[in-house]
Amino acid sequence: MTNEIEIRREGDVQIIRFNRPEKKNALTRPMYEVITNALKSADSDPSIACSLVTGAGGVFCAGNDITDFAKRSTDLGRPGGASSLIQTLPTLEKPLIAAVDGLAIGVGVTMLFHCDLVYASPRAVFRTPFLDLGLVMEAGSSYLAPLIMGHHRAFELLCLGETFDAAAGQSAGFVNKVVPVETLEAEALAAATRLAAKPRAALVAAKGLMRQAQRSTTREHIDREAVAFSELLQTPEAREAFAAFLEKRKPDFAKARAKG
Repeated sequence: MTNEIEIRREGDVQIIRFNRPEKKNALTRPMYEVITNALKSADSDPSIACSLVTGAGGVFCAGNDITDFAKRSTDLGRPGGASSLIQTLPTLEKPLIAAVDGLAIGVGVTMLFHCDLVYASPRAVFRTPFLDLGLVMEAGSSYLAPLIMGHHRAFELLCLGETFDAAAGQSAGFVNKVVPVETLEAEALAAATRLAAKPRAALVAAKGLMRQAQRSTTREHIDREAVAFSELLQTPEAREAFAAFLEKRKPDFAKARAKG
């Protein structure tokens, strides 16, 4: 267990809060494992109707902790960490709701495509810098983002690395509603509580019916993304991108390619 993930109950709703604001709620391997276990436990606990994910300190999630990721990059094939959460998200039987305030970067964006409702404050910012790190997208977003947003908007977000604000996220279809900061979590919790008041078996069945056609294809894309991700992680450009990030400088991809 880590205190960087706060888990509590509000009636029949499980609230999972990313609680590492000093690092913009960037996720480490132990944090991923706590989140994954909480979501799996909710699915198997008849007293929980749905889960709500949110962040502390005016930030949702800045994605992977790059320093932690660089240390653990040889662990990519091992169970646990980011891979376990990514494999778990498309299997969830109970609704998942997100309340997004501030930065949502990388997996902080791609996990939203697995949510059933997404509420965002006006200061929410969505960005995916995968290609800037010499990598590709993950969490099945190569399939889910074009499905939700259309190819052109998804390419803009995932490949061009364009920053989307809350209004753009709503226009693109992955944000349900833009809510004032002061009432964001309360409104997301109110929606979760409304879901929790519905007949539990019908709620699970309804989500299953709506998600079933996507699940096998999503898992196939997750597997393909993982292969490409692992291969690209060994390229000179990716090594240069990570070194530049850790050294707080601009990457020199041309030099990296020339060195091979």
